[in-house]
Amino acid sequence: MKKVYLTNADCHNLAFSLSSRIMAFYTKIEPPKRISIFGVPRGGVPVCYLLASIKSIYLVVDDPEDADFIIDDIIGSGDTYSLWSKNLPAIPFLSLVKPGDYPDWVVFPWEGDAEGSIESNITRLLQFIGEDPSRQGLQETPKRVAKAWQHWTSGYSKKPEDILKVFEDGADGCDEMVIIKNIPFYTHCEHHLAPFFGTASVTYIPDGKIVGLSKISRIVDIFSRRLQVQERLTNQIADALNDTLHPKGVGVVITARHLCMESRGICQQGHSTVTSALRGVLKENPSARAEFLELIK
Repeated sequence: MKKVYLTNADCHNLAFSLSSRIMAFYTKIEPPKRISIFGVPRGGVPVCYLLASIKSIYLVVDDPEDADFIIDDIIGSGDTYSLWSKNLPAIPFLSLVKPGDYPDWVVFPWEGDAEGSIESNITRLLQFIGEDPSRQGLQETPKRVAKAWQHWTSGYSKKPEDILKVFEDGADGCDEMVIIKNIPFYTHCEHHLAPFFGTASVTYIPDGKIVGLSKISRIVDIFSRRLQVQERLTNQIADALNDTLHPKGVGVVITARHLCMESRGICQQGHSTVTSALRGVLKENPSARAEFLELIK
């Protein structure tokens, strides 16, 4: 995702715009001599100080229940907005950057660079679980974790259609299954960010076109290097092959272990989750489906 770095001047101009939106609440009445504002930790706090610096009418308060307005830097996923609106529905919630102002990842001056802001959050996570981020073994951990997550989620920056190279040469008379079994993958579930991993077996029946065999493994890799659920991952692999090759049939079977089940919650080990996605004749023809499932045993 592209990153937009706002300057202090940008934020100052945005603060004037935010102040105008606040004043719009008083179109039919005279604004009070002081308007109390509360900044949502941590991003809303510097925004409140920005507002106070451009108009002396603003008073930054410590208790949100004493505020006339709740202020944040941005409404991103909407979770923060939903939480505060639910707990304090009578108090308007406004942000420095409005939803839709920037389609990309916004980085504010008080966050440093994008990577630095992620490392700061990881440091806070270490503190949250009761660790000391300053001890020797953890001093480089935030940087390592940020780098690791860039690798684990690198699939977002790749497109299957850029990877799949299709050949007509060599496809003559090829109308039987092409199967790659037990392709290893490693990904993270989107519900707990816990790893799940296993193997994918992929087949297609050519219809005048074939694809480089290594590209199928790359497609599995692209989709697994995103936050996933196993059902979606299975279907994404099948659809990518089906939409690009237009074969007679596609089949994908994934077998995986989920650490969100094994290491937390029910804490059961020793079992696997199996999902399948079938397209074309592999879905419509029972004998073709049975042949595929038998061959990947």
